[in-house]
Amino acid sequence: MSIAHGIKRLGVLGAGQMGTGIAFVSALHAKVPVLLHDKSAHQVSKGISLIDKLLAKDVSKGRLQPSDAEEARARIQTVDAIEAMRDVDMVVEAVTENLDLKRAIFREFAAKIRPDAILATNTSSISITKIAGAVIPEGVSAAGEEGKAASGRVVGLHFFNPVPVMKLVELISAVQTSQDTLDRSRAFAEACGKEVATSQDVPGFVSNALLMPFINEAIMCLEKGVATRDDIDKTFRLGMAHPMGPLQLADFIGLDTCLFIQQTLYKGTSDSKYRPSVLLERMVDAQYLGKKSGRGFYEYNN
Repeated sequence: MSIAHGIKRLGVLGAGQMGTGIAFVSALHAKVPVLLHDKSAHQVSKGISLIDKLLAKDVSKGRLQPSDAEEARARIQTVDAIEAMRDVDMVVEAVTENLDLKRAIFREFAAKIRPDAILATNTSSISITKIAGAVIPEGVSAAGEEGKAASGRVVGLHFFNPVPVMKLVELISAVQTSQDTLDRSRAFAEACGKEVATSQDVPGFVSNALLMPFINEAIMCLEKGVATRDDIDKTFRLGMAHPMGPLQLADFIGLDTCLFIQQTLYKGTSDSKYRPSVLLERMVDAQYLGKKSGRGFYEYNN
């Protein structure tokens, strides 16, 4: 039996593709007011523009009534600081995959957001347990009641890109996460129109622990000259009925993101099957990051 998620107001930190997508489905499907923040005013402007385009597209295709689009848009408000999210019931962090950055952000959440709010991260590979450890106040025992209450509200809520289209959310419990936090987070993801799969807190969780070696192996095939780019992707599109091949998929994910996740997997497991290919590292060195930069394994007219 599902429980009410109890999220009456949501904060989202990060106005990139993931953050704006999370804001979009939360406002449209869960019908929750959203406070969206990013340190970059330019990124906020781009994010809001994307939300407006998505709503207009849904209206033009008859998937959404104009009044529903207007109501969803009115639920999304931008704010200039994390302090403005003080009274949210849940905040979702959707920033760059960097442990030190995320730990710093969660320390700020703990200091500036009300103490019973759920603190969720959209990380696709980083340990939720390590992030949760950052919210315990200095001098407080992690095993004491105050420490357990602080870290128990941290959870992994991994949406997939593009968020408005992809049906899945991966729910990850830290060692410290409370059952109430898990139950409410699951209920909220379902209210956003998503199916939920759970994973233990292992490097890459289920999704990227399986996906990244697959992508890396495809890059190694290209690097070794086993097959051309087009033939590698064609094999999976036409032979395995994948919507796109692994090299094109890597471009859409972002080659820098793929590299970071693979490095996280390799460092976290010491298993050579996760070691990134040299070609992937050189592509990132060259700033060929995929679709978002205009060039990766393919070229894009952005």
